Amino acid sequence: MRLKKFIAVLAIVGMAAGLAVGCGKSDAGDGNDKKAEASEWDASRDITIVSREDGSGTRGAFTELFGIEDEIDGEKVDMTTQEAQITNSTSVMMTTVAGDDYAIGYVSLGSLNDSVKAMKIDGAEATAENIKSGTYKVSRPFNIATKEGADNAVAEDFINFILSEEGQKVVADNGYISLDEAKPYEGSAPEGKAVVGGSSSVSPVMEKLIEAYKAVNDKAEIELQTTDSTTGMTSAIDGSYDIGMASRELKDTETSEGLVPQVIATDGIAVIVNKNNTTDELSSDQVKSIYTGETLTWDEVVK
Repeated sequence: MRLKKFIAVLAIVGMAAGLAVGCGKSDAGDGNDKKAEASEWDASRDITIVSREDGSGTRGAFTELFGIEDEIDGEKVDMTTQEAQITNSTSVMMTTVAGDDYAIGYVSLGSLNDSVKAMKIDGAEATAENIKSGTYKVSRPFNIATKEGADNAVAEDFINFILSEEGQKVVADNGYISLDEAKPYEGSAPEGKAVVGGSSSVSPVMEKLIEAYKAVNDKAEIELQTTDSTTGMTSAIDGSYDIGMASRELKDTETSEGLVPQVIATDGIAVIVNKNNTTDELSSDQVKSIYTGETLTWDEVVK
């Protein structure tokens, strides 16, 4: 009798243990399912809108090209939603979008890397070839500017190099659209220093141009300061920079202060999203709707 009771107790304990293990596996499975579900991109989530700071030439060109502006009292006003997160450089923009599954932003095409995904706009991929053919229309000039009457031999020679065949090859090799009919560089190799500063979008290609110029004139020192387009222009006006950089057209107020612009390249603006985003294409109107705050969630554009 005692033996039968003992066997019965063992059977009950075994069943209880089996149930416990079974429950544990079920819970673990539920947890894994929840994790898998959480990792899936959810179009019903809010869009994280990321924009550049005031003074950014990329922001100015972006809002103009996509019509994210309105005319109030005769002046164009940026209508970017107040809900947008503001970043102060190209690199921070890409880091921000790469770290948020639901973010959207924009960067210079030449600065684009594989940490984010560039969207097709109106059916066209953001490539240098499509910009050149006119298929991808979201593009703007890269300008440099000097103050009229400025006298810096190194700055003048460096500009001659930028516009030469050798300089324009650097432009093309770094993913930008080069100028046509550039001639071979014929420099005088002056000695001295020049300060170049402004747009963070122009800075990457300018850094490469400086490296290439030093290879042909090691007697010159070129200092590069990365700020923004507006600072680039105001600093060229007041003499802080010998050469200012702007990733947009110059304003009338800037040229009236004596700045002389020179286009050194054409660049596209890539609309970027997180690589987990399942969306591959947006229309210009959809981009505008997102940045003006009319479209709030991804499922409003993902059909």
